[in-house]
Amino acid sequence: MNADLSLPSRTSQKAIGLVLAALIAGGWLGLHAYSMFVFELSWASLPQAFLMAIVLCWLSVGVFIISHDAMHGTLAPGHKRLNSAIGGVLLFLYAGFAWRKMRDAHFEHHKRAGHPGDPDFDENNPTSFVHWYWTFFRRYFSWQSLLFVHTVVGIYWFVFDVPFMQIFVLYGAPALLSSLQLFYFGTFRPHRHSGASFPDDHNARSDHLGTLASLASCFHFGYHLEHHRRPDVPWWALPRAKQAGVGVGAEA
Repeated sequence: MNADLSLPSRTSQKAIGLVLAALIAGGWLGLHAYSMFVFELSWASLPQAFLMAIVLCWLSVGVFIISHDAMHGTLAPGHKRLNSAIGGVLLFLYAGFAWRKMRDAHFEHHKRAGHPGDPDFDENNPTSFVHWYWTFFRRYFSWQSLLFVHTVVGIYWFVFDVPFMQIFVLYGAPALLSSLQLFYFGTFRPHRHSGASFPDDHNARSDHLGTLASLASCFHFGYHLEHHRRPDVPWWALPRAKQAGVGVGAEA
């Protein structure tokens, strides 16, 4: 669909993208460091820990979305090496993911969205959240990712003497829940077979959430058909793409 959508200049888009990336990734790393090395988990501080875990989960989603923009070159347009460097570092810190493997799989997803061969799709369970998530998890969380996570946990637990429950509540749980959040809003919800036909071969539909709810849910990744039709649009401009009608007729 050729919708009337204007984007900022490449220079402005890069500036906005990098500033937002620094705020999100910096906030994530800063809160993570505080939660591991300063904060003390106790029954009295449990409400604060719960709130921190929610924020860490949301910021973790944001870190992945930044890496996703880097895959498409929309984080810093015209700067391939910078996109690769930032995306690669953040993916590794997120869960020990390998940049090229994740990037190639995502491009394959765009080529075969919702069809056999799509690495994000479970063709045998196109309506089952549990089965599809398990397929998704096994495909992406390889032994390298498990080794990375276990290494981080081991260092925190045995070297820095961080209590295991604190590691679980403020590192393990937010990381796992962020994968569920990304999967639900960015894969299952837009690509599931719900009985209604898809508007085109992208096999995707979009949420009808307002801008703030969309930001809270998955950094606008729920505006999914807009992304498939216009992968040149960065995450923060997807509400503009929705308003321009890029994904019209495809609400989830």
